Amino acid sequence: MNKFHIVRLGCPKNDADADILQGILENKGYRYTPDPINANYIFINTCGFIEDAKKESIEAIFEYLLLKDEKKDIKVIPFGCLAERYYTEILEEIPEVDGLYGVLSPQTIVDKLESGIFTYKAKEPETIYEYKTRSKPREHYAYVKIGDGCNRNCTFCSIPFFKGKPKSREILDIKNEVEFLVNNGVKEIILVSQDNCLYGVDNYKKQALPELLKTLNNIKGDFWIRVLYLHPDFLNKNIIEVIHYTDKVLKYFDVPIQHISTKILTLMGRIKKKKDLIELIEQIRKQPSVIRTTLMVGFPGETEKDFQELLNFVHDAKFERLGSFIYSQEEDTLSFNMPNQVDEKTKIARQEALMKIQQEISKDVMQSFLGYILKVLIEEKEDDIYIGRSYLDAPEIDGNIFFRSKKKLKLGEFINVKITGSYEYDLEGEVAENEYSQFIESL
Repeated sequence: MNKFHIVRLGCPKNDADADILQGILENKGYRYTPDPINANYIFINTCGFIEDAKKESIEAIFEYLLLKDEKKDIKVIPFGCLAERYYTEILEEIPEVDGLYGVLSPQTIVDKLESGIFTYKAKEPETIYEYKTRSKPREHYAYVKIGDGCNRNCTFCSIPFFKGKPKSREILDIKNEVEFLVNNGVKEIILVSQDNCLYGVDNYKKQALPELLKTLNNIKGDFWIRVLYLHPDFLNKNIIEVIHYTDKVLKYFDVPIQHISTKILTLMGRIKKKKDLIELIEQIRKQPSVIRTTLMVGFPGETEKDFQELLNFVHDAKFERLGSFIYSQEEDTLSFNMPNQVDEKTKIARQEALMKIQQEISKDVMQSFLGYILKVLIEEKEDDIYIGRSYLDAPEIDGNIFFRSKKKLKLGEFINVKITGSYEYDLEGEVAENEYSQFIESL
């Protein structure tokens, strides 16, 4: 029996693809092994977005190639974004790889593998797929890819060059996948794509995210739906209201605004400028909600004045959750040859200053939940401490809630927790017994 191992790198979309690939291989009789040395095939799901991600993927390829010194019959096969973007270069410069697949559907990868074709790149990236199976959930949450590809005009982003135009999956197909996950114990469904505001514009000729959310909301079961990646230029009242007023959808808005300086936003190719973004935030906050944003520092032309404007905005906006990254000069992007590139030392200093301010904001936000009761998804237990997440926290990027319980609790359950302590990004508490004041079930 052939055994396989999957190395998961990059974004949650890659994670969703890997789960589908694993399920198809298992249905074909292959056996997954968590220990790569026991595998016949090692698939490396690569990322090609920015320099750090590319470096991580290349290092992983060489790391797993070293296993061939111990076990000669291991086949190391990178696939995905880096493989698509640098297909010819990898074949020429890393001839030790045993195969290479570009951005292909998991089914195509398995079909090529079983046909003995170990190197393949399609004429156009295959970013979406029809759901037939996926691996049984490893966690109590699961990423579901509703579409992929992008046609936005962000001047710093290379993704359209190796992911192609936006493509959306069918609503019924996504519903079938979510039903499988919920029936197998998943309590949080996380919808991902390059931009969820794009969902449906190709096959339904409209923004179909509201219709998708309403459909998934009608699936039987006690579970949450979290929506990531909402491009601010195309996030509108209709989408906001469906998130606000649909029961199972968490009031969590992941809106990467990138910057606030109108000059920098224009250079980035963004449509909404400072006034529009402030109005968007106000519209979201008409109902109690969490806003997570992502900001970029060090974009070409960013002056100290532009950066100070960003800091002032963050101080005033008081985002509940915020991540940042340093501008990466990527070939094939319009910003690559822009003048006034910012030096790395300045970029790092600006990111540190930004996150220092956000740390204080987050500390105050977390403290504001003292005394509240939150609905928490239990995910881990360490000694006598349970660890879970509330509507505030997307997995892997946000915080956690740490709490104790007098009785034994089951992982994967929802439990009401009264918040008794707070930190910069996390909360602590105790199981709420018959307390209903200041109750926030899930928002």
